[in-house]
Amino acid sequence: MSWALRLLGTGGAMAVAEFGSAMACIERDGKPWLAIDCGSEGLTRYVEYYGEYPWAVYITHAHLDHVSGFERLFVDTIFDPARRGKVRIYCPTGVLPWVQQRVAEYPNALAEGGTNFWDAFQLIIVGDHFWHDDVRIEAFPVRHHWPDTAHGLRLRGSMVWTGDTRPIPEMLAKFADANELIAHDCALVGNPSHSGIEDLEREYPADLLARCHLYHYGSEHEIEALRARGMQVLMPGEVIDLVAPLPEVFKPA
Repeated sequence: MSWALRLLGTGGAMAVAEFGSAMACIERDGKPWLAIDCGSEGLTRYVEYYGEYPWAVYITHAHLDHVSGFERLFVDTIFDPARRGKVRIYCPTGVLPWVQQRVAEYPNALAEGGTNFWDAFQLIIVGDHFWHDDVRIEAFPVRHHWPDTAHGLRLRGSMVWTGDTRPIPEMLAKFADANELIAHDCALVGNPSHSGIEDLEREYPADLLARCHLYHYGSEHEIEALRARGMQVLMPGEVIDLVAPLPEVFKPA
C-alpha cells in the first residue's frame, strides 16, 4: 500500500492566478483518496489530474478560495445517479454553519426547485475524528480568523495538513507527535489570520520546522526567500510520497 500527497494549488487568496487556491489530495495506491478543500482552481486541477470529480472531500474552513468549487461539484453530482448521495463531505462541526450560510443556503439549489443542496452529498459532520475507508483521521482546530471556524487534519504517522492558520505549537505538539510530514500555512510576512516565517521560527522547535512543507505564499520572491531560510516549499502539481499511516489508524480486521 502506497500513500502520497498531491498539491492541487499552493497560493494565498491573492495569488491564485500564479499558484492556484490551496487544495490537495491524499492518494492511496496511486488513486485519489481524500480531497482537502474544494476551491474553484483546485477543483479544476483535480479534474485535470484524475479525470473525474472527487468522491470524498474534507473541508478545512469556509473562505471562498477553499469552498467556491462546491457549486460545480453539486451540479456534477446531483444529475449523476451513480454519484448522487454517495460523495462524502467531511465537515467539522464549527465549520458547518459557515458552509451552510455561504454555500448551501442559496435559494433554489436547482432553478427548477425541489432539491436541497445536501441532497447531492453524504454529509459527515466531524468532531475530533472521522473514519474514511476504514481509516481513522483526526481533526483539530487551528487559528484562522475566528475561533472554531478552521480545522486541520492528521493521518497519524503519515501527514498533517494544518489548513490556513497562525502558529499552533500546542496543537502540533499533540497532533504531529509521530514524525508526520506537516503541510503548513506560511508566507514571508504573517497577518492576523496567516503565519509568516518569523512566526514559525519563533514558535516551533527546529525538529518540527524541519518537517514543515510550506504553502499559502504570495509570489516567486516569497518562495525564494523562504527557501533561503532553509524551508521546504510546496509547489502546484507536486506529489510527495508519504510514509504509511501507523497500524492503529486502520479498522481491525
